[in-house]
Amino acid sequence: MVTAALDHGLKIFTTCPPSALAQSGTCLRQLEEIARWSEDAGCEGILVFTDNAQLDPWLVSQLIIEATEHLCPLVAIQPVYMHPYSVAKMVTSFAHLYRRRLYLNMVAGGFKNDLAALNDLTPHDERYARLVEYTTVIQSLLRTADPVSFEGRYYKVTNLKLTPPLPSDLQPGVLVSGSSEPGMQAARQLGATAVEYPKPLAEYAAALPANVASSGIRIGVIARSEDAEAWSAARARFPEDRKGQLTHQLAMKVSDSSWHRQLSDIKNTGSETENPYWLVPFQNYKAMCPYLVGSYDRVADEVARYVDVGYRTFILEAPVSPDEMRHTGVVFERAVARCPAA
Repeated sequence: MVTAALDHGLKIFTTCPPSALAQSGTCLRQLEEIARWSEDAGCEGILVFTDNAQLDPWLVSQLIIEATEHLCPLVAIQPVYMHPYSVAKMVTSFAHLYRRRLYLNMVAGGFKNDLAALNDLTPHDERYARLVEYTTVIQSLLRTADPVSFEGRYYKVTNLKLTPPLPSDLQPGVLVSGSSEPGMQAARQLGATAVEYPKPLAEYAAALPANVASSGIRIGVIARSEDAEAWSAARARFPEDRKGQLTHQLAMKVSDSSWHRQLSDIKNTGSETENPYWLVPFQNYKAMCPYLVGSYDRVADEVARYVDVGYRTFILEAPVSPDEMRHTGVVFERAVARCPAA
């Protein structure tokens, strides 16, 4: 899957399942399996969640590294949980111990109840201003062996030195949620990849703005050789669920996340065979992103159009089996064949 994608400047990540939903007796094995499936498919890395309900993302990342040879954890980082020096120290420690590159998914925090429980009452837009300072301190520490001084509104460090220094070839990639304007502005300031939850392609009038270093999307993919087979598999995996719909509505009330609100406002139009963009998993609180469903060629056309718009990073939902990764691989192989080399 990844060889052709890399030739077109694409990076493909999968996602760990939410650890809050896993049983303690099976969680370890499940994480190891999904990490190996992702690596075997040739993915660049795997997203590791963070919020008050999840396992510690650094411990999960260590498990992923020890279960694989090359897969790079994409670690979600929330400023309220740890000082930026601690993040930089973790990155350089992983590099020193495992010679493995990490990616950092910088998140401002979208669940107000989580933040309130930690006495963090910072308003939404200000959380992104804080995130810029936070990430700037991390990047400064990782990019030089010299002492770092920084003074901002939220963080101040003086002659702070990171030891051991990070090798230049293991500098982490940085991603930021770009679904809101403050998030997009933060990505611009940091030179980070802005990650969005994509709209239906009909809503994109033109290519993405060129003033962002790079852009990515989170999606799920369910594809088969025929449309009917794909939709049958999709509906079997994600049946409509009244309890899930109520949970989704409750989550909307306790979240000030722009992407959550934007997706909730989107309505699917057209028949399923005409429109592979599917929100039922999101609307029933079974997934946190849209799905693309249909035949290999139909979904590959859709992915290729997202690439044409300007998206170069794809974060896929957690795979359910190696066979499902194979189906997704077919989609990306056909998608990149439709795109001019980036």
